[in-house]
Amino acid sequence: MGAAVSAILTLNAGSSSLKFARFEAGAGGLRARVRGEIERIGGAARLVVHEAGGRTEAAIDAPGHDAALQRVLEVFAGDEVAAVGHRVVHGGDRRGPARLTDAVMDELAALTPFVPLHQPHNLAAVEAARAAFPTASHVASFDTSFHRAQPFANEAYGLPRAAYDRGIKRYGFHGLSHTSITRQLQRDAPEIAAGRVVIAHLGSGASLCAVDGGRSVACTMGFSALDGPLMGTRCGSLDPGVVLYLLAQEGMTVDEVSKMLHHRSGLLGLSGLSNDMRVLEAADTAAARAAIDAFVASVRREVGAMAALLGGLDALVFTGGIGENSARVRAAVCASLGFLGIDLDAAANASGSGRISGRGPVAVFALKTDEETVIAEGALALMA
Repeated sequence: MGAAVSAILTLNAGSSSLKFARFEAGAGGLRARVRGEIERIGGAARLVVHEAGGRTEAAIDAPGHDAALQRVLEVFAGDEVAAVGHRVVHGGDRRGPARLTDAVMDELAALTPFVPLHQPHNLAAVEAARAAFPTASHVASFDTSFHRAQPFANEAYGLPRAAYDRGIKRYGFHGLSHTSITRQLQRDAPEIAAGRVVIAHLGSGASLCAVDGGRSVACTMGFSALDGPLMGTRCGSLDPGVVLYLLAQEGMTVDEVSKMLHHRSGLLGLSGLSNDMRVLEAADTAAARAAIDAFVASVRREVGAMAALLGGLDALVFTGGIGENSARVRAAVCASLGFLGIDLDAAANASGSGRISGRGPVAVFALKTDEETVIAEGALALMA
């Protein structure tokens, strides 16, 4: 990466990917110098790096997150790292970023049973980065923090109050993405950001967030990252009676049910082909079309629910891998939402950038989320 400079690194470990970036802080604020991602960890992994010299891409051997992280750390070898910002999915009731002391790490490890498929990857990345950069400040930003201002009525399940007091409630996730979109609107369209906005983060994981005046009031992801619209391999909203039936009547074990709901459902399960929307759109088989239709219907249902909780709608924002890139999905979701005041401009939607609404009163956007900048800003604020 050239001459050693003081840098802020960000590590964003997902279920099958690892995004990273290197920022420098100056008078004009944070500036990203390098961005990249390792995609499809555990499969046909690829390392993609964007920097001033252009874009490089290469197939790599990354059978797991540990190997992927070591490749990322190699990218930054020789840099003088002042801070490392980490995405951690679950922060409990924390409302902002936190310095990753040993005590805080213990608290976050105790939350692993809440998100067993995500928290271990996040904390393993922290431990590896702490070993690689022992003098740097290490700061976590949490996917749950953005949603911690939600009212009790939108947080609580219809269970005995003692369950809520034990932490069984709707936490909401994808908070870093929803924060990024909210900040973009506050910067570029403050009059819209001050109103009632539904953010649809649609990707391998998918969630919708109801934002009122810049504050999260509800999220389709709840106690876990399974709830909401159906996703790449996750089931989305599910009658809990189905789980009871699978356990009691079909004799499945808890582990078997967990694997089904997390890894063999959603777009993959319905199509029998792929969890990747690009593959399904290109395949255009009956099963692929049916899976896309089910995905669209589940997103449309959640848009209506979020609008109801807001008491109306001023803007709808699509983001995430599918939300940013699939004009077909955006058009299909909005096709029957005219009753909410949603109307797409077909040409703008085809271009897929910025404001894509037509003459309806509700503004519709396709925006690129930037979780890495949110993470870097959290790290900068708490740097030693």
